[in-house]
Amino acid sequence: QVQLVESGGGLVQPGGSLRLSCAASGNIYNINAMGWHRQAPGKQREVVATITSGDMTNYADSVKGRFTISRDNAKNTVYLEMNSLKPDDTAVYYCNADVQPFTYPARAFPYWGQGTRVTVSS
Repeated sequence: QVQLVESGGGLVQPGGSLRLSCAASGNIYNINAMGWHRQAPGKQREVVATITSGDMTNYADSVKGRFTISRDNAKNTVYLEMNSLKPDDTAVYYCNADVQPFTYPARAFPYWGQGTRVTVSS
């Protein structure tokens, strides 16, 4: 079993910053790509940013230049630094990871966290 636990969400004023963290634990042999997604009220879940095991990153156009994704492989943790936050960034943010488990290292399986809420409002 693999668990992903997010933290760092909360209420912030427009123009403010937040840093989200997501720590993976459990039956982990290796983690490939990791990422952050978000789902705003009444909207579909969308990808925010992804990072490969080689630290190649990709961002949604709406967050480019404002958000930065990074990872600490020694801690099995992915981060999302969010700056210049806008009300449109309000959503539940979910992390995900493609994990190769010890019990079946030949294949990677996707796992998701439970989500952390970010509210941008004055």
